[in-house]
Amino acid sequence: MVLFLFQRFVMPPPAPVPSQPAATPNQSASAPAASQPGASASQAPSQQTQAPATPAVAATVTESAERQIVVETTKVKAIFSNQGAKLLHWILKEYRSDAGQPLDLVPGGAGPDAIKPFSLSLDDEAISRRVNDAVYRVTVNGAPAGGTIDATASPQTIVFEAASADGLTIKKTFAVEPTSYIISFGADVRMGGQRLNPVINWGPGLGDDIARAKPASFFSPSYNTPAQPITHKDGSVERIAATASGAQEGALRYAGIDDHYFVAMLLNEQNTQPVRFAYEPVLVPQPDDPNITGRFIKYSVRFQSPQDQSRFFFGPKEFDTLRAIDPEMTRVINYGIFAWLAAPLLGALKWVHGFIGNWGWAIIVLTLLINIVLFPLRHKSVVSMRKMQAIQPQMKAIQDRYAKYKITDPERQKMNTEVMELYKREGVNPASGCVPMLLTFPFLFAFYNMLSQSIEVRGADFAGWIHNLSAPDPYFILPIVMGVAQFWQTKMTPTTADPAQQRIMMFMPIMFTVMSLSFPSGLVIYWLVSTLFTIGQQFLTNYLIGAAPRPAVK
Repeated sequence: MVLFLFQRFVMPPPAPVPSQPAATPNQSASAPAASQPGASASQAPSQQTQAPATPAVAATVTESAERQIVVETTKVKAIFSNQGAKLLHWILKEYRSDAGQPLDLVPGGAGPDAIKPFSLSLDDEAISRRVNDAVYRVTVNGAPAGGTIDATASPQTIVFEAASADGLTIKKTFAVEPTSYIISFGADVRMGGQRLNPVINWGPGLGDDIARAKPASFFSPSYNTPAQPITHKDGSVERIAATASGAQEGALRYAGIDDHYFVAMLLNEQNTQPVRFAYEPVLVPQPDDPNITGRFIKYSVRFQSPQDQSRFFFGPKEFDTLRAIDPEMTRVINYGIFAWLAAPLLGALKWVHGFIGNWGWAIIVLTLLINIVLFPLRHKSVVSMRKMQAIQPQMKAIQDRYAKYKITDPERQKMNTEVMELYKREGVNPASGCVPMLLTFPFLFAFYNMLSQSIEVRGADFAGWIHNLSAPDPYFILPIVMGVAQFWQTKMTPTTADPAQQRIMMFMPIMFTVMSLSFPSGLVIYWLVSTLFTIGQQFLTNYLIGAAPRPAVK
């Protein structure tokens, strides 16, 4: 409680990362210094000097005007621009924003001149500007591409090409599949016949609503994970602080950025070539609300040598989807140390949901099933605690007789002997009260982490006033009811603590109630149902073994 209140009221908020001014059209193509191979990660974009303007070179492969190309799959709607051959929007059809619209993972608040996904940077800044400002010719299967490309039934490959009279040629290739969030990308940039090795930039992201930081308040939903860099190297996953800038290089299995429910990353599991991954935080004011600032991360990747094709995943952290691509990808879902148990619990929740069709009721049913399985362990623990409670007066009498002796006095050792004889005579095992409860903790923590991290409950409707199980209760009804239930449970749970400790324990329901005000509703429902089940189990246990004896005061 001290730590909780200290962080809320005493600890100063972290210093904000200064937002960068909007780039001009010519600057939008330049990568930050941290993205350039050999450059120091601490160099800021503001330290770069503007290269002198280069004379215009006649284009030999181009189109007459800038336009947008829409690619439709069953999962996403991707919108590209033929100027720079960049991705403008990546709209997920199965996920919604807070406003109820299909979710666009490319943040719009960053402005039209911000770095967009799949823009390129090269060692020569002048060439970088030309590559990102050129108007490309767009073809599909060798034929000119129209405004909309249908990829809902079969894979499609979209080719962007540009060339100029001085020998600069650029070819960008994008491949999408009907039912996948993976986009394959290849870049072939040549100057005078020599192939150049570009940096692949990914601008500010992700565009999920939870990446937005509302003004600080006591009830702010702080459980959400903001956008942060993430890498997989040498069999381990590293989550980097959202405020950090830097770079990593090596045989990265995957690298990119993720937030609570979505991820944008390079898939490099089929390539052992070293790759350089650079990242930097960005704060972007949101145009729809000046009081809200978008917390984003921009990153870039560069291979040791030019690649004909690389794969990027840009979508939800949905367990089955990630596992189908690479089992190691499921580790981007932060289930914690009990991930080995959270995954089966998620499968069980999906199985229950298949029968019920409502995620809220599925949580309730699965919570009851788990508590029924854990009933014998809890029953054994309560029975043992009841026995300990019954012999507590005799324990205290023994302790009082030896209280005058010091810990090091040999006479004090006789107290332990008498206590063990009391345990043996009364048939009490002091470990049998806590060990069964400890065995239940992995299930409880794994279920908690599963509900807090699984995208299945994001935006899921339950009943009544709960229309989003991943958001806090708007009227705080569930947290208050849960607090009352926990207070009730604490009152009726047998304990061997002294009266002062018992009074301290009565503050625990208050603390959990305050904390749960910002918890997602799905978690509060799980905690409430577990508490009510425990209360019912206590009544049943009391019925089976009888009420607690009231020892006579001597």
